[in-house]
Amino acid sequence: MLDKVVIANRGEIALRILRACHALGIRTVAVHSTVDRNLKHVAMADESVCIGPAASSESYLNMASLIAAAEVTDAQAIHPGYGFLSENADFAERVEESGFIFIGPKADTIRLMGDKVEAIKAMKAAGVPCVPGSGGPLGDDAATNIAIARDIGYPVIVKAAGGGGGRGMRVVHTEAHLSNAIATTKSEAKAAFGNDMVYMEKFLENPRHVEIQVLADGQGNAIHLGERDCSMQRRHQKVVEEAPAPGITPELRAEIGKVCVEACIRIGYRGAGTFEFLFEDGRFYFIEMNTRIQVEHPVTELVTGIDLVREQLNIAAGHTLSLKQEDIVLEGHAIECRINAEDPDTFMPCPGLIQHFHAPGGPGVRVDSHIYEGYRVPPNYDSMIGKLIVHGPDRETAIARMRVALSEMVVDGIKTNIPLQQRILADVGFQQGGQNIHYLEKRLKEQKEKTISIV
Repeated sequence: MLDKVVIANRGEIALRILRACHALGIRTVAVHSTVDRNLKHVAMADESVCIGPAASSESYLNMASLIAAAEVTDAQAIHPGYGFLSENADFAERVEESGFIFIGPKADTIRLMGDKVEAIKAMKAAGVPCVPGSGGPLGDDAATNIAIARDIGYPVIVKAAGGGGGRGMRVVHTEAHLSNAIATTKSEAKAAFGNDMVYMEKFLENPRHVEIQVLADGQGNAIHLGERDCSMQRRHQKVVEEAPAPGITPELRAEIGKVCVEACIRIGYRGAGTFEFLFEDGRFYFIEMNTRIQVEHPVTELVTGIDLVREQLNIAAGHTLSLKQEDIVLEGHAIECRINAEDPDTFMPCPGLIQHFHAPGGPGVRVDSHIYEGYRVPPNYDSMIGKLIVHGPDRETAIARMRVALSEMVVDGIKTNIPLQQRILADVGFQQGGQNIHYLEKRLKEQKEKTISIV
C-alpha cells in the first residue's frame, strides 16, 4: 500500500480523499492556497504545504509547486481529485517523470480521451456506440463541411476537440448558419483550449445523460459499476444525479457495461473512469470519457457498497482488481444534490461567512462537505460547497428522504441553491423520472416567465 499521498485539490473532494487515505493507514499531505489555509482537510492532514496565492493559476494549477510539495514531504503519490489538473496529461506525465505515482490513468490515456476526435475514433474501434458525425476534424473547405452536414442531417452540433464541461459547442439548425458556426467555434476553441480543432455530430434533440462508472487496473482487468442519470442540468452543468438511471433495464445495463469494460481493456485504462453517453430512444451514444473520479461518484458508492476512492488508491499501489463483475450488485436507489453557494434564482455566486451550519441526518443520508460554522467561502473557486446524498430501497423512498434532508439542511450567512433543489425534488416531472437534459432549463424558463407575468 502507498505510504504518503499529496492531495492536489481542495474542498469536499480533498476531504473525501483524505478520509479514504486515513482509513487505509496512508499519511496525507494537504496542499492549499493562502486563502484556503482554514479548510477542514488542511487541519486534519498529517502535513500541509502552502503552494501559492488564492488564484488557482498560481496554486492548484501550478504543476511545479504541486510536485515540489511531494518532494519536500517525501510523498509517494499525488491524487488530483476532480477539476484543476485531474485530466491534464502533461501534469500526469510530469508527476511520473519526477518519480511519483499519479493516482489516475497514464498520461497517454488522458491525452487520448482529452482529444474528443481521437477519443471517438478509439471508441468506435472498440465497438462503443457513437453519435453519427464527421468522423474527424473539420477542414476549411465550406463545400466539404456542408456535404458532411447534409449527410449527417440537421440539426448538427459543432464541437471543440479539446472542449468539455459544456464549453466549445454550437448547435446549427440550417445550412445557412453552418460556416459561420464553424468559424466562431474554432475561434472560441483556440482562445479557451489553445486548440482550434472542431468536429461535427448529429444533434440529438431530446436525449438523457446517462454515464457508466468503470474501474480498471491497467493489468487487463476491468469492471463496470452500473450507470448514473445526470440529466438534470443547467447550462450543461449537472445539478442532480441519481443511480441507477430510471428505465434502464438490467439487460441494457449489462450490454452497455460490457462494451465499456472491453474498451477499458483495449486502451489499457488504469483507475476510475466514466463513459458519458447521450441516451435517446433506447440507444446509447458515446460523447466523452472522464479520466478521473466524478463529482457524483457517491451515488454509485451507495448502490454498490464500493468505496471508489479506496479502489483508486489500491490500483495506484499496483494491486490488481479485487472485484469481479459478478461481485457488483446494485441495491436500492441513490440521489445526489449539489449544494452551491449561489443565488437560487439568479445563479450568481454568493461567497461569504457561514454563520450557522446544520447537516441533515437520518437513515440513508450522507453529506460530503468541507464547510463548517465560521468558515468563509472564498470567491476564487467553483461555487459548490458540498453534496447531499441519500439512499433508499427504491426511488420513491430516496426522493422522500432527500426532500426531508433538504428541509433540515441549514447554511446561514450566504445564499445557497437549496431552494432550487427543493423545487426540483417536488417537481412532478422529476418524480416521474426519465426526463431529458433540456427539462430543467425549460422548467426554470417557465417559472421565470410566470413570475414576470404575475408581477
